[in-house]
Amino acid sequence: MQILFLEDEPTIREVLTEYMKMQSYEVTEAEDGERALELLKEQRFDMAVLDIMVPKASGLEVLSYIKEHRPQMAVIMLTALDDEKTQVQAFNLYADDYVIKPVSPIILLKRMETILRRVKRKERQEEKGLVICADSYQAFYDGTPLELTLSEFLLLQTLKKEPGRAFTREQLILRIFNEDYVGNDRIIDAHVKNLRKKLPGNYIKTVIGVGYQFQEGDL
Repeated sequence: MQILFLEDEPTIREVLTEYMKMQSYEVTEAEDGERALELLKEQRFDMAVLDIMVPKASGLEVLSYIKEHRPQMAVIMLTALDDEKTQVQAFNLYADDYVIKPVSPIILLKRMETILRRVKRKERQEEKGLVICADSYQAFYDGTPLELTLSEFLLLQTLKKEPGRAFTREQLILRIFNEDYVGNDRIIDAHVKNLRKKLPGNYIKTVIGVGYQFQEGDL
């Protein structure tokens, strides 16, 4: 995840940046609003964490630019100001959250995680076609979740990862159950039959004499 972090106080910027990097975020720092705007024109970010009271252009000005030019981007406002008027300004510009300094780095990270998870969920719902979400063990079609069992999900995920590849039943069993399954390899046929009933298109092709493969599109 790419994070733009606007903060003019060097110590705060250094500490919070280090915590973000510990959570595997890729952080690009800006010490003033003008630099943040330059970076937004040059790079793509998943989220911005913006201090409001910074030199040259305020965090609210940067937020306004983001919402006009990068409307899908998540934004957390970070400031020492605790007045209602400033908070209302931030929310009127569609900030996703507003955090008062001094803030615990752990709390800030949790806020970031929650918002990014919500944004990713919204993006998944807006995607068209068949979408696999490995982190949540869910499959979606045009944003609608498919009611799959765990075995069905793992089978579909395995096939979709390598479209066009013909998998034998034994290979699919190893991918789904590892070496824990004892029984007839025709269990794969049963899962494929159920998947075909639940999928809106003919995504799984039978390869005679071999097994199954995933084909792109709902042919």
